[in-house]
Amino acid sequence: MSAPITIRNLTAQPLTVKLVERYEAPNPKDFPPNAGFSVSNITSNFTTLLSNSTSSAPSGAQLKEKAQSFTKQDVDLRMEPFTTHKTDIKTTERSTTEILRLTFQGDGGGRWRIDTPTPSSVSQTLVALNPDPKHEYTAVYFPSALFLALYESTNLQCWMKEFKDETPLSGLSIPGTHNSPTCHKALPSVRCQAVTPREQLNNGVRFFDIRVQPGSPEDAKDETLTLVHGVFPISLTGPKKFRGLVTEVQDFLKANPTESVIMSVKREGTGNATDQQLSNILKDHYTNPQEWWTQPHVPSLGEARGKIVLMRRFALADRLKHEWDGRGWCLNAENWAYNTPNCHYGDVCVQDFCEVLETENIDKKIQLCCDHFERAAAVVCPVPGLTTDSTNPVPAGPLYLNFLSASNFWKTGCWPEKIAAKLNPAVTSFLCEKHDIGDRGLDGPGQEFRGDGGVGIVVCDWVGKDGDWDLVRCIVGMNSRLLLREKGIGWR
Repeated sequence: MSAPITIRNLTAQPLTVKLVERYEAPNPKDFPPNAGFSVSNITSNFTTLLSNSTSSAPSGAQLKEKAQSFTKQDVDLRMEPFTTHKTDIKTTERSTTEILRLTFQGDGGGRWRIDTPTPSSVSQTLVALNPDPKHEYTAVYFPSALFLALYESTNLQCWMKEFKDETPLSGLSIPGTHNSPTCHKALPSVRCQAVTPREQLNNGVRFFDIRVQPGSPEDAKDETLTLVHGVFPISLTGPKKFRGLVTEVQDFLKANPTESVIMSVKREGTGNATDQQLSNILKDHYTNPQEWWTQPHVPSLGEARGKIVLMRRFALADRLKHEWDGRGWCLNAENWAYNTPNCHYGDVCVQDFCEVLETENIDKKIQLCCDHFERAAAVVCPVPGLTTDSTNPVPAGPLYLNFLSASNFWKTGCWPEKIAAKLNPAVTSFLCEKHDIGDRGLDGPGQEFRGDGGVGIVVCDWVGKDGDWDLVRCIVGMNSRLLLREKGIGWR
């Protein structure tokens, strides 16, 4: 007999398990081709059956009719928001191919169901059993741990619209990408992304890490900034320019004015250009107050909506040090410690351990990422009227930057895609199963988390590969506790 399933409610809504149903995996010959799934072999049939898409899976009645055995049990397991439950519901009772169907009910009476094991490691949307449901939920199942994580489904294209204007950007859990435009045909050690910047934006990414090479320092009118990764161009088919990327981001923001994009810019490449030259080019040829945030402090979401928030990883020209009443220009991330596991500098607190010289070091990198998640989780977002008053607001804290990226140019197993293939699933698993457990964990009362349970800005490689956006969905989902607090509803 198998072990019981563990369920974690990462949503802002109480959910109650009301019904447990079990099905034997059906024989493929019991379902004709027009049922919408392949009959080529039992494995492919079983995988398709587990899909909750009504267009490809048999109906509940059809499944019951065709299954070799069927049982159901009424239960009443209530799960408050942000709680984890090691249930007594066995994942299987008769065979390893058994399908476990769980039906959940919300406090408002709506019901949703999910089948486990899910067809793959990719998340599945729970099937709503009532018309016009008030909520949509997503599940991620981890078969090795027999663990089911639930979080509220989000429209990734405009997820920031749910939050109050007073929310500082530092209080949000924000998906980001490392060397964001490096999706082109390039050296495998240079390419860091699977899809274009616009596709990243459409799927929830709100932080771009950009590296540029200025043109000739002798020509003050030359605004050219070429996109690079280290000393290499990001494309083998011709140079790509910063101007085109900026236009792409601005077009997205015009179509989605509730959103904001933080853009970190750093000077790299060859030649004799300087940071001061880069700062002058950005000031004179790119930024304007209608489309950019260049003040030297973390903005609120209301101040940043529809704008690019410029984070500088470069030194300023002397004239820009006196901007904004002498306070400087842009968010300051000029010079954090190289290869750091944890460094607080300027407006950022950073984990950027990047020298994974051997594949064995990937586990160390994963642990450092998880450690930084917990630092970010302890932050309480200062929102006027909630954690402070509007006349004496608490200043926004630093932006927690957590780089999941790392590489070794000389070792194929440590190129960005290879590391991401191991690190991204491990991080997704950690966030769903273990992040910010506190006194609501499996082992009863313990250390109590007082923060919002966020994760800061998570800077990823190779998200969206083969349409897999689960890591991004999970990061956005970590905003649930803050969102619940902003709505003025207690969660304890």
